[in-house]
Amino acid sequence: MALRVTDLKVHYRTRRGEVKALDGVTFSVADGEIMGLAGESGSGKSTLGKSLIRLDSRMRHVGGTVELDGTVVPVTDKRRMNAFRFHKISIIPQYSMSALNPTRKIGRMVGELLASRGVRLETAELERRLELVGLSAEVLGRYPIELSGGMKQRVVMVVSTLLNPSLLIADEVTSALDVSTQKAVARTLLGLRDGGLVGSMIVVTHDISLVYQIADTIMVMYGGRLAEKAPADAVATSPRHPYTRALISSLPEAGVRHADKRLQGIPGSPPALLDPPPGCRFRDRCPLAFERCAEQPPFAEVAPDHFVACWKAM
Repeated sequence: MALRVTDLKVHYRTRRGEVKALDGVTFSVADGEIMGLAGESGSGKSTLGKSLIRLDSRMRHVGGTVELDGTVVPVTDKRRMNAFRFHKISIIPQYSMSALNPTRKIGRMVGELLASRGVRLETAELERRLELVGLSAEVLGRYPIELSGGMKQRVVMVVSTLLNPSLLIADEVTSALDVSTQKAVARTLLGLRDGGLVGSMIVVTHDISLVYQIADTIMVMYGGRLAEKAPADAVATSPRHPYTRALISSLPEAGVRHADKRLQGIPGSPPALLDPPPGCRFRDRCPLAFERCAEQPPFAEVAPDHFVACWKAM
């Protein structure tokens, strides 16, 4: 098993108190697996991704453990995480197109980044990897402003995987791109795994329809907890959690006209995680809610490799 997360709890410090962004998350990702991590804004999916590499100083690790390739990852210790960050665990950050230094040409910037990690730049290898994502070596002599959004995104993807990490976290890497570029970036992510440049991958997204094209499994989060995790086909065709069903039904279908079928939004709002309600976090918005939903359901296996946190699904 490449990644094993057990009862992970992460809070954010605020003036009003601590926001319980992750509240007891347990899951695993196998060697070579691409897992899509989906949910609406505020579900905790980006927090989960960033907590595995510890990039946000506002986070407070409250409990739980993270293991990668059988080694405990010191997510509670920012200094000790330096040995893991980008070497073992790497991230393509949200809004990564803005992450490139506008005052440096791409080649110089990459060389400086590698030097900060104690690694010498191998120009031939860098050019080979650029070619793998459809970019020519000419981009090394350009400034970021000279590249399109999709080109900048792919440059960041190359930089994030230069040290061959065991785990790559891709955080909303397609959110600011047009549809055709989104598909190209999704294919590039798949190529990074298939080319052996990364081990496993977590692709954080709010768009299940996009991640379905490349993911082996999909995990859905809601209100800082896990709602469902299953093979991608099972989530897309036979979701068991009411929230997953509502999330999928809110997506447009190709070839269906608006006059024929109205999109169904999810009524209500996500719970405030400063003081979350007891029991199932989706209870106040769920059409199937009943008395027992006042108790938190376990994240249980209801079919082979299909896990759901819902009393009605058991």
